[in-house]
Amino acid sequence: MTVSSWDAARPLTGGALTALLSPAIRLLGLGEPTHGVETFLELRNELFQHLVEHEGYRSITMESDCLAALTADAYVTGGTTTLDDAMSRGFSHGFGASPANRELLRWMRAYNERRPPHERLHFYGFDAPLEVTGVASPRPALTTLYDYLAAHLDLAWSRETLDELLGSDERWTDRGIMDPTESVGRTPEAKELRLIADDLRALLTAHAPHLVATTSPDDWWRADLHARTAAGLLRYHAGLADTAPTRLGTLMCLRDGMMADNLDAIVRREARRGPTLAFAGNRHLQRDKSHLRFAGQSLQWWSAGAIIGTHLGDQYAFAATTFGTRGCDVASPDTLEGLLSALPHARAVIDPSRLAATLDRTPTPRVPADHTYLSLDPATIDEIDAIVFVKEI
Repeated sequence: MTVSSWDAARPLTGGALTALLSPAIRLLGLGEPTHGVETFLELRNELFQHLVEHEGYRSITMESDCLAALTADAYVTGGTTTLDDAMSRGFSHGFGASPANRELLRWMRAYNERRPPHERLHFYGFDAPLEVTGVASPRPALTTLYDYLAAHLDLAWSRETLDELLGSDERWTDRGIMDPTESVGRTPEAKELRLIADDLRALLTAHAPHLVATTSPDDWWRADLHARTAAGLLRYHAGLADTAPTRLGTLMCLRDGMMADNLDAIVRREARRGPTLAFAGNRHLQRDKSHLRFAGQSLQWWSAGAIIGTHLGDQYAFAATTFGTRGCDVASPDTLEGLLSALPHARAVIDPSRLAATLDRTPTPRVPADHTYLSLDPATIDEIDAIVFVKEI
């Protein structure tokens, strides 16, 4: 059967995408197959504008530092920070250099200027403060949480105690991610900090009625964000110090667990306002188990999308993005991307269940020329709600 005879594809529009999704959606995960390609970010912007204007979405979250994103959100919600400052301090992973991300923030702020506060769009990051080659110090998250609580409660620890246990930030950040002996995550000081972070978050929860009334719901939510991040970073630093052969796989699990916790908090915060669009690599949003070859090891872990999907059920949807040709990287005709390349549309949205019913064989997995591109697994397309296909980038 030829691709042109399939009734599984439509030209890509926001409406064509949402027609494949449950009307109960509270979180839509839109994946990208690789980072650093403006085409996918521009496509995301286009879809987000449709979701805002026609589907009631009021927020977007990205695979970017959750704490840094507070600066970007302050800009889009009308704060005094400049767009240049929001781009330089509001993103991680180098995403602040993207013209499409800049246009996203500019459009969101312009939209918000015409809306009352309760209808304004919000920008979030749902990744932890992590980079490929390094991990942030827990100091900013932990001390921000401490200062919030200390202003309203009597605490059993002094700020000086925290500073002494934390030491210099360099002891946390100037460490090679590949060598567990370089990490301070399992020192006596780090173990004590993990207990303190846990106790501080317990106090934040136990005194929530008083704290919310004394400050504001938004202030409490930001304090809880710092509490999650402090605990998550200390847990991740402990994982860095692990000498077990499963260490790298554990770190992937820990990272996506933190992502899932942040997504859960965002969805709960936005519940009364509208659904949220989450944008990240396909591997962080898919429902099936994620796989990756890294440093000579085969890693497996459950993604943030898989985890949050167990909480939300049919209120979570995942749309995976892929492409046919990128320069000299041309999908073979027997791969999923090669088959989709025969479609007449330059950009298409495909119903995976109808596509699977049409195929008389499972396509061959694509082996891309670029190792940074992660192709879709044709054996698991039934766990995707929609495939967004770009013929050439």
